[in-house]
Amino acid sequence: MHWLALLPSPPPSTDDPPACSAAPEQTQQALAWWALQFSPKVARLEEAVVLEVQACLRLFGGAEALHERVRRSAVSAGLSLQTIAWAPTSLAALALARAGRSDGLSIDITPLLDGLPLYCLTAVQAQEAMLARLGCRTLGDVRRLPRAGLSRRFGKALLQALDQALGLQPEAHAWLRAPAEFDARLELPQRVENAQLLLQYVRHLLLQLCAWLASRHAGIQELSLHWEHDAMRARGVGKGGSLSIHTSHCTRDFGHLSRLLSEHLAQLTLAAPAGEIRLQAGAVLPLEEASASLLPAAPDQALEPLAQLLERISVRLSPERVRCGSLREDHRLEAMQQWQAWTVCPATKQQLSCDQAQPQPTWLLTPPLRLTVHQDRPHYQQAALQLLAGPQRIEGGWWEANLALPNGHAQVQRDYFLALSAGHLVLWVFQQRLSEFEHGWFLHGVFA
Repeated sequence: MHWLALLPSPPPSTDDPPACSAAPEQTQQALAWWALQFSPKVARLEEAVVLEVQACLRLFGGAEALHERVRRSAVSAGLSLQTIAWAPTSLAALALARAGRSDGLSIDITPLLDGLPLYCLTAVQAQEAMLARLGCRTLGDVRRLPRAGLSRRFGKALLQALDQALGLQPEAHAWLRAPAEFDARLELPQRVENAQLLLQYVRHLLLQLCAWLASRHAGIQELSLHWEHDAMRARGVGKGGSLSIHTSHCTRDFGHLSRLLSEHLAQLTLAAPAGEIRLQAGAVLPLEEASASLLPAAPDQALEPLAQLLERISVRLSPERVRCGSLREDHRLEAMQQWQAWTVCPATKQQLSCDQAQPQPTWLLTPPLRLTVHQDRPHYQQAALQLLAGPQRIEGGWWEANLALPNGHAQVQRDYFLALSAGHLVLWVFQQRLSEFEHGWFLHGVFA
């Protein structure tokens, strides 16, 4: 068997502000939910989280790849691991993690455990004072004592722990199951009057949310934060308030959600001090994992993805001031693209369904430039154009009679040609056809 023991980092010293540290139980719960993405056999064992991954190794490319992925993923999820250890039993993996060791599978587990100090097994540590007076300093010293005498003096728990760590007796665990919905509460240790300071406590619940989402291999696009005002609030102030947050794409990135919450809370003013907070997840959506790039990132590449950066800017400046272009189902070049608020832009790539047999110009002139005509031939820069291909007939716009394009009207009737100028420029020109608005030849685009 292949057991992993994940030992969370110890809480900071008591000199630190209480808002900067979460309860050990909350940290362990978040770590256990997060570990469910690697194996369905996850359990809480004393202060650690253990998981059996023998059947899952091939899914992650082997043991070494899985160990490295666990370390790397924990950092990106906002979790802090003190040690990760692996061994043939869960108690042996926990003992190695407490001793600061990792590998318990390369060599025989018996001599490896024999060299560990007494505190590595809880059942042995409970009798440490008496065992020290007997001259025992390591687990091997305890194991070499007469078993009958150990059982009579210290009870069966000590011998059972040693046997289970060595794999001589079976272990029993209560496998963890993540709840169907996420709804977490936290009673604040002190009255919080500033909404920005509220974020320090919200991060504890957000860490649990991201771990819960990881266990379901899912993400969210909406979450809501609720807070209840302190009982000593002023008369006329409500019981509390709420804040809903939407993301442009499905995510469970702890850093991104934390920064987004910070932007929203920076614009919020609490009507009264808060005494309790509650975090709820919206609809859970399947999260498609993106393939990692085979090439290293450029040195000057920003650490934050562009989508997350634009999302934070749209919160700060308002969505109407951050705009993006999107394609439209239209044959008219002027109407093939529209600009709209970043938050309503489609997240997936778009493709035009119109005929793309003819090339499209790189640069578009707005409005189109009228060309001079001599002997029924269009001229550009006082020289006749050579028509290379065409015509490509485009008609449309009658359904948008109230929408005026840059040329002053929506309906067009044009014959497009690919033309070559005297300066060897490839141009995209058209001739108005049966138009009641204007007639003649026009330059509409230039090919790079």
